[in-house]
Amino acid sequence: MIIFIKLILIGIIAGVILAGIMKAVRLMTGSRADILLYNMDYMPFLKKWSDYWITGILFHYATCIASAVILFYLLIPFGWEMAVWPYILVFAAGGGILYFLSALTETPPAWNDASAWFYWTFGHGVFGLAIGLLVRFWI
Repeated sequence: MIIFIKLILIGIIAGVILAGIMKAVRLMTGSRADILLYNMDYMPFLKKWSDYWITGILFHYATCIASAVILFYLLIPFGWEMAVWPYILVFAAGGGILYFLSALTETPPAWNDASAWFYWTFGHGVFGLAIGLLVRFWI
């Protein structure tokens, strides 16, 4: 149970880091890729609540927590749960692929915005690095 609670906290901390990186990217470059962290327009069952700012934030942190917890437990059978690289690889690749869900919404950025895709994928790689390091040194 202690590990599970720590994983929840790790998901929250890494979620703050991801949001901070994406906000910094927006401030430095003008890229609006950070919007995708909170966008639920492409999910019919959640779209009805997408107009409220709090639901986007809750969606972001629920996703961060769930992904940290689930990946940790998925890595156990391989003995990789304490290694940092699987977290970086899975979250960077997964983020890079999931970026294209932006094609299902009119909210920026565009699905074919290469720089936004790069920032998004890089941010998720750092998210994975944060989770991997926190897992390695805290669990």
